[in-house]
Order: sequence, then structure tokens, then C-alpha cells
Amino acid sequence: MKLLVCAMEASSNIHLKELKKHLNDNVELKGVFDNSLGNPLYDLTSLAIMGFTDAIKKLRFFFRLRDELVELAGECDKVLLMDSSGFNLPLAKKLKERYPNKEIIYYILPQAWAWKKKRVFKLQKFCTKLCSIIPFESQMYTEKEKITYVGHPLLDEIHEFKEELTNTNKIIYMPGSRKTEIVNHMNVYRQLASKIKDKEHILIIPKKFDEEFIKKYYGDISLFTISNDSHKELRQAEFGFICSGTATLEAALIGTPFVMSYVAKKVDYFLGRLFVKLPFIGLANIFLYKSGKDAIHKEFFQDEVTFENLYNEYKNINKNDFLETSKVLREYLKHGSSKNVADIIQS
Repeated sequence: MKLLVCAMEASSNIHLKELKKHLNDNVELKGVFDNSLGNPLYDLTSLAIMGFTDAIKKLRFFFRLRDELVELAGECDKVLLMDSSGFNLPLAKKLKERYPNKEIIYYILPQAWAWKKKRVFKLQKFCTKLCSIIPFESQMYTEKEKITYVGHPLLDEIHEFKEELTNTNKIIYMPGSRKTEIVNHMNVYRQLASKIKDKEHILIIPKKFDEEFIKKYYGDISLFTISNDSHKELRQAEFGFICSGTATLEAALIGTPFVMSYVAKKVDYFLGRLFVKLPFIGLANIFLYKSGKDAIHKEFFQDEVTFENLYNEYKNINKNDFLETSKVLREYLKHGSSKNVADIIQS
């Protein structure tokens, strides 16, 4: 089988790596993905976009890439689209027009339950099978036969979970991966590391950042031990200070008590609050809210992200309640998704 794949995000390729373990040896990947998984049409580094201006400059390239993938699909048996709805939904439309009978599978669906609900109709119209990683997601879809809850990929990728609380004297700090997030969190993180004595302060810095980037955006990191293995450090940490994103769900699933914070550009935060009609931003809190449960962690935004607020939550959080709710969250998501998606592709 030749499988056309479009996985443009780093996170998508982590999920694709797990998925590939369950595909038969005769399944050949073609298209866009990390070069460690085969021979892609383009390496992911050529697809990186930094800001609106860069996106405009690369528009012609992405139109050309879309057309190349449509041509390549002609020699493939099936199509797998992962995340990146800004590119993959228009691609799905072109593929459906060109090959009306070709099976198009979408894995890691756009978060239409949060905003842009019209994408649901496009997904149903252009795709054959929809692989949902969120239990409540299917409620929005009218063509129920197309959508399947396959499990959540993090339950494939996290291999150890906390069953009891331990005092390891390790505190983990995860300021995100975007420049704005990093700059806006590091001053507060330095204050926390200075105040919280007799602990090892672990700062997660992605591998992709070089020394020049770290010096410019992270500033003084002398108070921290540096690591890029977030799962390992989350398992060992007794508490975490974490910027909004997938990392908050990882910590909640592993069972590491933490407080979430988010500082964005004012216009981005305003637009987000305008369009996203949910009481929470953290994925774990959203999942629990949708299942009728209480939030697992506190959320602080914008001007609320202060040393005092984060420190008070560190001192006052009920860690036993957090751990028990973590187990409820794991039960809610049930299992990993990789094998189920592989079975759908190979059926």
C-alpha cells in the first residue's frame, strides 16, 4: 500500500511515529512528514513559518506544495491528513474533486468544538473517515458513520503514570516554545526559582533552540537545570509551572500537580476570548468540564500571571485531589490511538 501523508507539525510527526509502529511493512509513506520516517517530498524545516509576514512570503510555495501532493495522490492507494487544518482542509477539497472515490482519512481533527464550527461540514464533505482523539468531539457531527473515537495519542507516548505522590525536590518549568510565551514567563519563573529553596529547578528547553536563541529569549538560566526530555522530567517532578498547551495535558495525565499560565499578545488573547466560548483553556480542564467533572488545575492569564499568584498556588494546591482527578482523566480518554488508526488505514 502507498499512503499519501501530510503531517506538517512536529507534534503530528510524533504521533505519526507511533502510528507507523502498527502499520504493516508493506505500507509506504509518501508526501510530507519528518525524514526520519521515510523519504518525504519536503523536509519539515522547509515548511516552518515564523509570523504573518513569513506566511505571506511562502504562500506561493504552499500553493505549489498542495498541487504537488494532489498529483502524488494519483499513485497512492489512500490519504492520511494530520492536524494543520489551514493547509489540510483545502488539500482535502482538491483531493476529493480530483479523486472522488479515493479514501481520505483525517487524524487529529481541527478543534471545531472550540471555534470555526463550519469546519465540521467541510470535514464530512471532503473526508471518508475521521479519527477523533476527543470523546465528546463526535457530538458535533451529523454523519456519525464517518467519525470514530480512536483514543488519545498521548496515551501511546506516555509510558509511566504516577499512582502515588512523591517528594522528589524537583520543580519543572515549561514556558512554551513561542518567543512571546518564553519572554513573558521567564522573569516570573526566575522569581519562583529564587523563592522556592532547597529544590532542583528543571527548565524544559526544546532541542531545536541554539545557544543564541536561548540567550536572547530565555535570558539568565543559571538558576535552572536544563533538560529537553519533558516526559521524564514531568514524571520525576513534584510540581510544575507550565505554559498553556499540550504540555498541560501531558502533566495532567502523568499526575504531576501544576499551575497553568498563559501570556499572549493582547490582540491574540482578545480574539481568542471573543471566538472561543469555553470556561477553560487548558485541555485537561476542558475534557473534565465536558464530562461533568471539576477542573484539575488553576489557570492564570495575562496580568494574572504574577509571582504571587503562581507561588500561592504552589503552596496551596491539594495534591491528593489532583492525583485522583488525573486518574479520572486517564479513564475518560481510555487508551492510545495509534493501533486503532493503523487498523482503519489498513482495513
